[in-house]
Amino acid sequence: MVNGRGLLFLIVSALAAVALLGSPARSQAADGKVKVFIIAGQSNAEGKARTDLWNTQAEAPDTKDFFAHFRQDGKWVERDDVFIKFLDRKGPLTIGYGSPGCTSSELEFGWMMGDHFNDPVVIIKAAWGGHSLVKLFRSPSAGLPSDEKLQEELKGAQDSVTRNNEKNQKNDPLPTMDDIKKPYGSSYRNMLAEVRQTFDNYETMFPALAGKQLELAGFVWFQGWNDMYGGAEKEYASNMKHFIKDVRKDLGAPNLPFVIAAMGQNGSEPAAGAMLEVRDAQMAMNDVPEFKGNVKAFRTDVLVDKKAEELYKDWNKHVEEWKKVGSDRGYHYLGSAIWYTRIGHAMGEAMLELMKNKGK
Repeated sequence: MVNGRGLLFLIVSALAAVALLGSPARSQAADGKVKVFIIAGQSNAEGKARTDLWNTQAEAPDTKDFFAHFRQDGKWVERDDVFIKFLDRKGPLTIGYGSPGCTSSELEFGWMMGDHFNDPVVIIKAAWGGHSLVKLFRSPSAGLPSDEKLQEELKGAQDSVTRNNEKNQKNDPLPTMDDIKKPYGSSYRNMLAEVRQTFDNYETMFPALAGKQLELAGFVWFQGWNDMYGGAEKEYASNMKHFIKDVRKDLGAPNLPFVIAAMGQNGSEPAAGAMLEVRDAQMAMNDVPEFKGNVKAFRTDVLVDKKAEELYKDWNKHVEEWKKVGSDRGYHYLGSAIWYTRIGHAMGEAMLELMKNKGK
């Protein structure tokens, strides 16, 4: 079995303050059940740190120690005790399970879970870029928006089709109310389908797990950007409560440990406006009485990769230097492999804390 070396992350420290520790002892006795974790959300849950950056920083003198636990003999390790399914891809956990050619926080999170448990681990990622909690991830108990809002949405959609028909001399049918209602909750339903598909077919997906029993162990939520618009931020807290309750109900896990990586694309700059409202709504889940001890939200802005943040300000003036620290825009955490890895570590710490509470 492959053992990764743990990372000690100091929340607001620079990379130099991140210390590598020795290989941790397994702290959870085997019980014969494969531990399954779900990571869901939008583009940042997908992952936007490009493989070229991971390769560069894994070999650069000032950053290679940060990534050393993922590597052996100059290559990226494929774990034989942690497996991942992300939509149409599946296999042993390693880099590359983000958006095409990219990686996200699942790598460090999965590494920590694999190091903690003597039993195998499976990660199911259900993530689609641009999907909001107010609409596509909207869960059943949140219900549909008001009739007034739905009528407003219908009118806007019909006006758009009418204009397009007139402009292009077409005769496309106008949207109906059923067309407007149908997308609500579609990503929530697709997420549940991903989980069911994995539970139904895991022995074929991962032959090494044949004959073993799966156990749903935890849920991680990494989302928020598309709820900053159209007033969605105002109902985020309500929708988040419904989402947590519905996930637990529909997966048959009443106290499923639930971790929220709260919005933090502001980095070192103070969050403001709708971003602050969404982040506050996410962090407020820590104070919901019924979620005490089984939900943990943490801030991702305090984990910022400061070197990438600094170079991003004028990245187009020093492109080659920028390519050594980042690979995407600010809304994707700069495509920083370091920032995503720090977030993954915080996800892991929060999950293990909740699971410890659950065992009490």
